[in-house]
Amino acid sequence: MAALPMVRVALLIAFSVFLTLILGFGLPSVLNLFARSCGFPEASVTECIVLMYALFVLYVAMPRLPRGTVKVEGKSVLVTGCDTGFGLALAKHFHRLGFTVFAGCLFKDGEGAKDLESIHSEKLKVVQLDVCSEEQVSQALQFITANLEDPEKGLWAVVNNAGISTFGEVEFTTMDTYKQVSEVNLWGTIRVTKAFLPLIRRAKGRVVNIASMYGRMGNTLRSPYCVSKYGVEAFSDCLRYEMKAWGVKVSVIEPGNFIVATGILTRDIVTTTAEKLWKEAPPGVQEDYGKAHFEQYMALMRSYCSSGQREIEPVLDDITDAITSKRPYTRYNPMEPHWWIRMQIMTHLPAAISDRLYF
Repeated sequence: MAALPMVRVALLIAFSVFLTLILGFGLPSVLNLFARSCGFPEASVTECIVLMYALFVLYVAMPRLPRGTVKVEGKSVLVTGCDTGFGLALAKHFHRLGFTVFAGCLFKDGEGAKDLESIHSEKLKVVQLDVCSEEQVSQALQFITANLEDPEKGLWAVVNNAGISTFGEVEFTTMDTYKQVSEVNLWGTIRVTKAFLPLIRRAKGRVVNIASMYGRMGNTLRSPYCVSKYGVEAFSDCLRYEMKAWGVKVSVIEPGNFIVATGILTRDIVTTTAEKLWKEAPPGVQEDYGKAHFEQYMALMRSYCSSGQREIEPVLDDITDAITSKRPYTRYNPMEPHWWIRMQIMTHLPAAISDRLYF
C-alpha cells in the first residue's frame, strides 16, 4: 500500500488533471451553450477560460462592495465574552464607532473588565454575564433594558462571542467535557439570543453569532468544539428563516485559525489539558492507543500554538459589516486562503475525495 503522502500527491495530480479537462472542454461548451441561448456569438476555449479566471480573481481580490450603512447614532450593542480576545477588542472597536456598548464579562473584576472600565465612558458599560447562567442572563437583560436610551426602540445587535475551546480524541474526551463546551458555545448562544430577541425584533436589528470554520467541517482532536459550532450554524440558519418576517438580519462569522492573535491555545494549556486527558482516559483506552500515540498528537497540538493569523482585524471588520451594513451577508469567512480552500473542498466535494486529501 502506498504511503499516505504519496496517495495525497497522486490524488492532487489526478484532481488537477480532471479540473484542467473540465476547464478546457466542458466549461467552454457550457458557456457557449449559454451564449447561444442568449443570442451571443460563440467564444473560443481560451476566451472562456480567461473570462472564468478573471471572474475568480475579481471574487478573491476585489474589496467588499458597499451595500449601504446604517446610522450608528442612538444604537446599542451587546457583546458577550469581553474578558479577552475578540470580545474585548470588539467592545473597544464598537465604542470607537459610536455605539453604546454593553460588554458582557464572565469576570466583572477581571483584567478585561477593568481594562474596559478604565475608558470611563457612559457609552461603554460592563455587564456581569455568564452565558451558562439563566439568572445572570436575566439580570443582564433587566440592566440593559433599563440603560437603553429608548427601550421602545430596542437593542440594535447582539454579538454572541463568548466561547471556549478544547481538544482531544473522542475516546479520551469525557462526556462532561462535551457538555461543558456545548453549554458555553451552543446553549449559551441560544440562551442569550432568546433572552434578547424581543429587544432585537423591536429594533429590527441584528444577531451575529461567532461560529468557526470548524462549524462547517470536522477535524481530528476537535470533536467537542466542532459539535458545538455545527450547532451554532444550524441554530443561526433556523433563526434567520424565522426572523426574516420581522426584519431582523442574522449573520454567522466563521473565523479560521486565530490561535496566535487571541492566545486561546498556549503550550501551558496544551500541557495541562494533555495531563487531564491521559489521567481521565479508561485503562483500556490507554493500553490500546499507547502513550507514544498520545504524545504524538499532543506534540501536534503544541505545534498549533504558534500558528494562525497574528491580527484580529479581519474578524473585527466582518463583524462590523454584519452590524452596520444595510444588507449584511449570511456568512463571513475571515480566514487564510488555504483554510478557505480546504473548507470549500470539504463541504462541496464527495467525502471520498476530501478524506483522502486531508486525512
